Amino acid sequence: MIVFSILAIIVVLIIGVILFTGVRIIPQNMVGMVSVLSKYQKQIEPGLHVVVPVITHVDRVDLAQVPIRLSEQSVISQDNAEVIISLSLNYHVTNPYKFTFENADSVKSMIQQSRAHLRGIIGTMDLNDVLNGTERINAALSRELGSITDAYGVNVDRINIDTIQPTPEIQESMNKQINATREREAAIARAQGEARSIELTTKAKNDALVATAEADAKAVRLAADAEAYRIQKANEILSQVDGNYLAAQNIDAFRDVAKSPANTVIVPNTAIDALGDLKVAGALLGTNKVDQPVKPLSD
Repeated sequence: MIVFSILAIIVVLIIGVILFTGVRIIPQNMVGMVSVLSKYQKQIEPGLHVVVPVITHVDRVDLAQVPIRLSEQSVISQDNAEVIISLSLNYHVTNPYKFTFENADSVKSMIQQSRAHLRGIIGTMDLNDVLNGTERINAALSRELGSITDAYGVNVDRINIDTIQPTPEIQESMNKQINATREREAAIARAQGEARSIELTTKAKNDALVATAEADAKAVRLAADAEAYRIQKANEILSQVDGNYLAAQNIDAFRDVAKSPANTVIVPNTAIDALGDLKVAGALLGTNKVDQPVKPLSD
């Protein structure tokens, strides 16, 4: 009896294990690919399913989006510059059958294709375009991968270049070029500043010279106007003086001349005639010395 009981328990356990292996639970966002005796039979949706135990195998396929970060990759640009690029992408399974049965490793194949296309794209670009063209590279990779990943039963939802780092040798060369460019731009800026300073200084000097010349010209004009005004007023005064006053002025002038050490004084006839018109002329001329006769100047 004891042996029979033990055998019964063993049988029950075996049956229980067999039955348990026939139960499959498919979580949400997954599907089950059912194979019987290694041959695909059907696809089951999320939930509890009972299958034939032992001979049935169920592969779970995750339909949710999966992120992958690829390891760094060394690529060569069109101008033979080496850069290190790190890449990440997001994908999801679109065809569980292709993903499971038509490719041994769809994810690995997708990664290899991503690396190959990245090398091809970078190889057509110069280093400057590579460093400044991440969006362009991302778009080109998405187009290339979109045309081939359908064969793997997946779709690349997003691909992104995380870093693009030139090799130390290339970086050193770039730094030298950047420094040379900065020095050249600084020299140009200094030269332009000096030229501007000279231009402003020259303009200031020219403006000062023009202002000085205009001031001098104005002063000359004012002096000329003053002299003209003086002459005009003198002429106006002289026009109002009678002839006797002018004759008297002449007598005073002749008298001063007569007092000089000269032995002879020459007087025009017109002056003598004018002197004769004055009643006081004789008295005035009587002051001259006898040895200094006044001789009329003949015409």
